[in-house]
Amino acid sequence: MLITLFLSIIYFNISLNLDNKVVNFFAPNLSDQLNAKIAIWSEAAKKIVLAHEADATIDIDFARNLLLQRRTDPIEPALPVAELKLPLKNSTSTEDFTTTANGGFVMDVVDGTILFEKNADQIWPIASITKLVTALVFIDQNPGWENIYEIKKEDRRDGGRIYLFSGEKVKVKDLFYLSLVASGNTETIALVNSTGMNEADFVIKMNEKAKTLGLEKTVFFDAVGLDDDNVSTPNEVARIAKAALEDKDISKATLTKKYEFKTLNDRRKVAYSTDSLLNDEMPGLKVLGGKTGYNEKAGYCFVGKFSDKENHEIISVILGDVDEKSRFTQAYSLAEWTYGNYHW
Repeated sequence: MLITLFLSIIYFNISLNLDNKVVNFFAPNLSDQLNAKIAIWSEAAKKIVLAHEADATIDIDFARNLLLQRRTDPIEPALPVAELKLPLKNSTSTEDFTTTANGGFVMDVVDGTILFEKNADQIWPIASITKLVTALVFIDQNPGWENIYEIKKEDRRDGGRIYLFSGEKVKVKDLFYLSLVASGNTETIALVNSTGMNEADFVIKMNEKAKTLGLEKTVFFDAVGLDDDNVSTPNEVARIAKAALEDKDISKATLTKKYEFKTLNDRRKVAYSTDSLLNDEMPGLKVLGGKTGYNEKAGYCFVGKFSDKENHEIISVILGDVDEKSRFTQAYSLAEWTYGNYHW
């Protein structure tokens, strides 16, 4: 009983906090840290048990297996098998779609059918696509769109353009739009802090949100996407976008080409969307929202929601592309290819 109780405490502590970072045991690069923690806790468990029961022994491998049991390959989420809904429109001449990106994915929004996949379940950094989950968690914690927040020096994050500076006062709504329209990092941290939570606690909520969405390979270490260890897969990014863009406030923000407002300090601010598809004329398909992401390790990333003239909605994902513009053209071309090769 003592051994079981102590190991339960070990499991609870390590699963919540490892080196001050929220841990998802499916993250690919944590095994060394995890093994080190297991060894420390296992030795501590052994000493306590031996101190109480002279003849008791503890199997270190048992402790290791207890903590690592969630690292075994998960059963894949119950999405439909990647099959054509109906025969190809042009089955005799259709060619497979090719992309230079590391990963690509297309999913039907209504029933989750997989329509295209390249490295669908490969874990990859997602950079600022992270902000879709930040937005979902914020919606759950929203203190009020009209609430006033004063920017603090602790909100500042480098990377990308900074729109707001220490001492400026804005509405929470303005922070929300700057996060999703312009992908502002400082503004996203201010949005997080406007909820009354610190970033560490907010990130815990983000990882909990990922699990409620059934995401087994997605993990977050910050709220903006600057951390290279914010990872997901093309498959799971599609499901993040599906959940996020079903929210009317998130959808509206991601469709905003230009956001203009004044701070309470009477300073005019203008921000433009990082989603180039909103500014380009795209005949045939309708863009229903999306989110960009970029850092050096992630490469150029984009997830977008589209519909055709018959209102069939799909989500197209490009991760790890080599060119800023190519992520948009490939996501759009992949959507076109999908509509050209499937009947509904």
